[in-house]
Amino acid sequence: MVESWSFLDTVESNFRPLVVIELAKGTKEETIEWFTKRIVDKKANGGAQLLIQPLVTENGVENIYLVGASHLRLLLGAEAVGLVKECSDNSMRTFTYSSRKTFKHFADDNHNFLTMAECQYIIKHELENLRAKNEKMIPGYPQAKLYPGKSIVRRLLTSGILVQIFPLHDREELKKLCHSWYGRVKVGYQPLDDIRCYFGETIALYFGFLEYFTFALIPMAVIGIPYYVFAWEDYDKYVMFATFNLLWSTVILEVWKRICAILTYRWGTLLMKRQFEEPRPGFHGVLGINPVTGREEPVYSSIKRQLRIYLVSLPFVCLCLYFSLYVMMIYFDLEQWALDYHKENESNFSSLMLYVPSIIYAIVIEIMNRIYRYAAEFLTSWENHRLESSYQNHLILKVLVFNFLNCFASLFYIAFVLFDMKLLRQSLATLLITSQILNQFAESLLPYWLQKRYNRRMKKRMCSKKTDMDLSLAEQINMEKEMGTYLGTFDDYLELFLQFGYVSLFSCVYPLAAVFAVLNNITEIYSDALKMCRVYKRPFAEPTANIGVWQLAFETMSVISVVTNCILIGMSPEVDALFPDSKMDLVLTVAFIEHLLLAIKFIMAFVIPDKPRDIQIKLAKLEFESLEALKQQVRAFQMQLHFLLIHH
Repeated sequence: MVESWSFLDTVESNFRPLVVIELAKGTKEETIEWFTKRIVDKKANGGAQLLIQPLVTENGVENIYLVGASHLRLLLGAEAVGLVKECSDNSMRTFTYSSRKTFKHFADDNHNFLTMAECQYIIKHELENLRAKNEKMIPGYPQAKLYPGKSIVRRLLTSGILVQIFPLHDREELKKLCHSWYGRVKVGYQPLDDIRCYFGETIALYFGFLEYFTFALIPMAVIGIPYYVFAWEDYDKYVMFATFNLLWSTVILEVWKRICAILTYRWGTLLMKRQFEEPRPGFHGVLGINPVTGREEPVYSSIKRQLRIYLVSLPFVCLCLYFSLYVMMIYFDLEQWALDYHKENESNFSSLMLYVPSIIYAIVIEIMNRIYRYAAEFLTSWENHRLESSYQNHLILKVLVFNFLNCFASLFYIAFVLFDMKLLRQSLATLLITSQILNQFAESLLPYWLQKRYNRRMKKRMCSKKTDMDLSLAEQINMEKEMGTYLGTFDDYLELFLQFGYVSLFSCVYPLAAVFAVLNNITEIYSDALKMCRVYKRPFAEPTANIGVWQLAFETMSVISVVTNCILIGMSPEVDALFPDSKMDLVLTVAFIEHLLLAIKFIMAFVIPDKPRDIQIKLAKLEFESLEALKQQVRAFQMQLHFLLIHH
């Protein structure tokens, strides 16, 4: 590997732009010269050994630079980041340049061996690993301090010198993907492999989960329709439906683990070794020595962080939860007013007014969720977590706790305090449908309309009626750099998590919840695809082996659903009539059934393997071969050492 870098030439006549770097207007020449030199410098000198060119337009050189890499550089970069590719014998192995000939579809003149998304990921990795050597500051900006080992790109971003880095769209490939993905309405699977090749594994896995969850909801929807039609007021008949729901929620999550393993093995990310996590860009502190790496980096007291979490963040979250409950009580006052108004007037208008409080409350819930999200992001950033994974875990915990209480507290109150099943059904239906409509509008329709409006203005400014395929590179970049930035799959998974709660927690009261969820998810697939392809800048690919902490979140929700459905079943008149003398016997029986169902749930989770048998065998085989190769290396070293000792 080390020898390979020495003969790598940084000059390539056929320059292919992959990544765009936009610097702030008025950036000093010495800063630009220093930064571009570090990008093209050889690895031995601390550079990235990439190719860079300024974007030249009719107005001259702008503050935009295009980054690419030679084919050889990308192959060596693939080895550096640990990409896993398919071999000629159909096994998946970590790519190494020395064994490149053993990989399927590899040829020295085949520049499509690595997907464009993989090439852009490699370039991002190399840019982020550009580190300061002996520089104390960014040239031209004395206030932007540097120290040995500090990420140059991160410092440029936090200093405002670097505006953004984003990967370019491939217009031709994007057009093909759009056509096969959402260009025509069809009944069938999404082109997940094509999505993965273009956007990377993280986004492809989200769409895979969305598709799987939609198909998994169909049995619930099919069973729910006759319950809705033939047993609307007969809650006693929902016992079987609730029992099916409990088993369903467990099975679908366990089966998803298997499907996820199949997908990520095929894509190679199941085998990728987790790299050592670097400090996140926003992390700050006093300069010190990392005891693991031995490098200089900011050090921040964990005691200070814990004090910030428990003395500021926790009280703030509790205050927000209290405010959410306060708003909920206002909603119940509105419900009572609407009910009184209907009793007095008994008209069609008064019947419609019964739904108004729930609709208003659903809108208020969405507004509160979005405002709280910004506050949670600010607080989590202020807590100053060193690692991105720690930051994400704390952010997700804050958001999930608030969203769960904000969305479901009123339903729990209606079910277990007011014991009003009719109001529960009405509130559940209104909250579910209203939230789905608002999310579709806010996440897809509104951004698409704004982006389309901006594109029309841009094309008028260019004085042309070109299609996207006819745009010059400069025009394409100028359009893409103004697009919104996709902030990740957090909000998308959160929406599915809340939907799963609406379907599973009180399904025995409103069986049509799964029907509306299926209809919403079908439109969600198309709207999210449109959003990814037309509204946002192309995101960098991010390898991942699973859906992360969201798997645990969904499993936790399924456990809570067992408890809520058991209590709802215990509250039914049919069950209550079985214990006319002692309510304590009823409580104990419901608790026993709930524990029994939880035991069955955990046994099922244990019995169903997370990975299919064939993948387990393949992984074990690779581990065995790795150990054998290590043993051979040790034997070769011992023989060489023995040979040297004899000759001495």
